[in-house]
Amino acid sequence: MIRLIGYFFGIGTVLFLVVAAGIAWYIGDVSQDLPDYEVLNSYEPPVTTRVHAASGELMAEYARERRLFLPIQAIPDRVKAAFLSAEDKNFYHHPGVDPVGLARAVVNNIRTGGRQGASTITQQVAKNFLLTSDQTYERKIKEAILSFRIEQAYSKDRILELYLNEIFFGLNSYGIAGAALTYFNKSVNELTIAETAYLAALPKAPNNYHPFRHTERAIERRNWVIDRMMENGYVSAEDGAEAKQQPLNVVPRRGGSYLFASEYFAEEVRREMIDRYGDDALYEGGLSVRTTLDPKLQALARKALQKGLVNYDERRGFRGPVAKIDVNGDWGEQLAEIDPLRDVPEWTLAVVLSASADAVEVGLRPGREASGDVASERPTGTLRADDMKWAFRLNIPDDDRRNVKSAADVLNPGDVVYVEPFEEEGTPRLRLRQPPKIQGALVAMDPHTGRVLALVGGFSFAQSEFNRATQAQRQPGSAFKPFVYAAALDNGYTPASVVLDAPIEVVSGGEIWRPKNYGGGSAGPSTLRLGIERSRNLMTVRLAKDMGMNLVAEYAEQFGIYDDMLPVLAMSLGSGETTVMRMVSAYSVLANGGKQIKPSLIDRIQDRYGKTIFKHEERTCDACIATAWLDQGEPEVVDNREQVLDPMTSYQITSMMEGVVTRGTAASKVNLDRPTAGKTGTTNEEKDAWFVGYTADLVAGVFIGFDNPTPMGRGSTGGALAAPVFNEFMQAALEGTRPADFRVPDGMKLIAINRQTGMQAFPGEEGTIMEAFKPGTGPSDVYSVIGLEEYATGDAITNISPQANQAVVNGSGGLY
Repeated sequence: MIRLIGYFFGIGTVLFLVVAAGIAWYIGDVSQDLPDYEVLNSYEPPVTTRVHAASGELMAEYARERRLFLPIQAIPDRVKAAFLSAEDKNFYHHPGVDPVGLARAVVNNIRTGGRQGASTITQQVAKNFLLTSDQTYERKIKEAILSFRIEQAYSKDRILELYLNEIFFGLNSYGIAGAALTYFNKSVNELTIAETAYLAALPKAPNNYHPFRHTERAIERRNWVIDRMMENGYVSAEDGAEAKQQPLNVVPRRGGSYLFASEYFAEEVRREMIDRYGDDALYEGGLSVRTTLDPKLQALARKALQKGLVNYDERRGFRGPVAKIDVNGDWGEQLAEIDPLRDVPEWTLAVVLSASADAVEVGLRPGREASGDVASERPTGTLRADDMKWAFRLNIPDDDRRNVKSAADVLNPGDVVYVEPFEEEGTPRLRLRQPPKIQGALVAMDPHTGRVLALVGGFSFAQSEFNRATQAQRQPGSAFKPFVYAAALDNGYTPASVVLDAPIEVVSGGEIWRPKNYGGGSAGPSTLRLGIERSRNLMTVRLAKDMGMNLVAEYAEQFGIYDDMLPVLAMSLGSGETTVMRMVSAYSVLANGGKQIKPSLIDRIQDRYGKTIFKHEERTCDACIATAWLDQGEPEVVDNREQVLDPMTSYQITSMMEGVVTRGTAASKVNLDRPTAGKTGTTNEEKDAWFVGYTADLVAGVFIGFDNPTPMGRGSTGGALAAPVFNEFMQAALEGTRPADFRVPDGMKLIAINRQTGMQAFPGEEGTIMEAFKPGTGPSDVYSVIGLEEYATGDAITNISPQANQAVVNGSGGLY
């Protein structure tokens, strides 16, 4: 018997050794193909790029995987406890594989026929980072081997950090920080017990515990996690019981732009980031971008531009409803399917339920629940005829009617329109609205730094993503003239130089070009000041011809208006195409004393580790980093920007454009409580309307026009359309700030001149104005008119007005 036992023992030992050798050989063979776990040292997951306004407010996020990396020290103990309870309660005690948990899972699977897993957090790290998700024994063995090695190489906290930042939670969110924001719009520090438990329940199978599609299942799984937290001593029985009674309270966070009215600005930043660093850096790099946007100014710019566009559009009449639906059934479901203008929250969609001569009954678009379902409430309201009077003028294609007298003639049951709620004397009312066809742009900039403080690229980003501030190439018209005059002032002319304002013809390529002043007519000899104040086209062409278009083109390129300007006379009237951003940048040079600037939407960019990789500020200040005062002088910021225009020339053109605002084409349209300079611009057939202007510390430019350049109607000039928008924005933007004068450069002389003849005025003489002259210059002692000789010899056509002709003959100066 003993011999038999020994025999079997020997056979068993041999078999054991053979099996052990086979297992060792298999493990050794499998181990040869294992990935290098040391790559975890350089773990850099795809992380969300976040864009902030200058105030620090979050403006936008960009990511393929919405993830924010959090070091383990920043993750609250409660969050750690929830995930340990849900996934691996023995995490801090096992060597990578949990034998007790594995045995328990095997027994449960045999008993129930299920497939309960037993992977530890370390094993999940090995699978997620280094292996595939194949359900094979070989993968599980590799996972176990890697888990032992990972445990030997890294601390438990490091492993848990990797796990909590990598796992997928559903709704395109990755990592605990991203999940907290996506599901609850909270930071991890603000999560409640119930919210933490729900997030801990998700990695198992996010789609199975969807908060809206599988709400009951999600609550059941969350409560199971809470039970485990109580069982493990992380949560008291009382707190756990209370947490289990709470609903999920999931409020999905929307993507895109988060800051009101910032959509055009954010999209421009996104494009710049891609141009600068590429798609991967933007969507995976975890960059922190601090922009130049001032949220207050941005909201004011949007409001001013929208008001101007709506006013123009409503004067042209009502173009018909947005859509038509059947109101005999549940109109709310149909109305909810029509997308509103998301970035115009002041307006809401409504459907006409009934209409009479004096009022229209409408149903307002119902909201949606967090789950996306249409709300059950069907709100209604009354649209009075008095609040839609502008729509009594019809502009509906294929409708011969032009003017009607009742609300029922404008709207019919089933018409879907926009309405804007408002209150009058405490009574809620509705006003009829329609998205304008006319478009425009507004850019506001700090002239001393080039920081873009506000940018609006159209009426609504939801209506059209095309950015008219940076992408639309439009003719600036007379808004370009200040740069013609600046070139002249920088090259020997003075504000008192007199140029003939009379018809002129230019022959080029066998064709004759005959420019005209807006409104026709001509004023005879006039000073440069009067030429720019009254925006005289004939004077400008004659001035440009006198000094040469090559010089004008050189200055236009130095100011950044054009890259390669064609040196032809028509360009002197702004017939070339440029953008609002470029025009505002060029005017900023005039406003800051002639210093070149680089317009910027971004102040600073930091990588995921906080290292600054870009900053807009290029000025230097070596003494600013001193750690102590050792009798040294005050720190001085060295401004190394290029001087592209004489500061005295800059002041002269600024002074002349102050006249545009006080006496010229923008008079009564721009009324600020401080010195203001600016210039209107209107192109042929009123296809483009501009106003660009500035105070001592703020520049703003406005453009209005149809996307497909179309005449806007007689009188639709820069002064009539764009200047009021500029004025409204600037009044609101500068409210509460101290007025500042434009700085007069040292050496500048102010001399009283006759504003018509340009000659020095005598004491008490009428029509006197103080004009700025550079050292060594002054009003002419001899009355001289640029272009007069050419005109007298017949080098220009002669259909000048009799009054202007007499002024030329008498040599007495232009008429004003």
